[in-house]
Amino acid sequence: MKTRIKICGLTREEDVDTAVEAGADAVGFVLYPQSPRAVTVERAAALAARLTPFVTPVLLFVNADAATSIAALAGVPGAIAQFHGDETPAQCDEGAGRGRFRYLRAARIPVGPAGAGFDLVKYASDFSHAQAILLDSLVDGYGGGGKAFDWSLLPTAVDAHLVLSGGLTPANVGDG
Repeated sequence: MKTRIKICGLTREEDVDTAVEAGADAVGFVLYPQSPRAVTVERAAALAARLTPFVTPVLLFVNADAATSIAALAGVPGAIAQFHGDETPAQCDEGAGRGRFRYLRAARIPVGPAGAGFDLVKYASDFSHAQAILLDSLVDGYGGGGKAFDWSLLPTAVDAHLVLSGGLTPANVGDG
């Protein structure tokens, strides 16, 4: 299976261009106003317009209402949603227009021994309409804060596509 790469939180044209030239399969734009990497929908659309064919724009939302996420997704052609807050399965489905748009759901997994208590099999079942489950570290606020959780705690059989995120470095990227 080919490893896919998503670069998230880009705000500048030159960074988008570099990500595409480096072979990114997806580029994420943060639509969470409290993030230092937040962009407006209009800015996300302008940056996404720079993407070449087969590079997917991803719009990251944190606890946005459905009308906001649907309008943003409609304004960025080809975009998929990434729900990264406290959204329920029903809220994710509604925020993705009940099947109109595809979405990823972030699973915020505790760092350290507490990660063993995270039931990824149940989580994936609960969010079965998600195109994939994005595995990120649980930290204060939203986003992984560049921290890795103990990947060895992940179950070997999960009925979902999984995306590893947070704390990836050249030293550990082959470990997952």
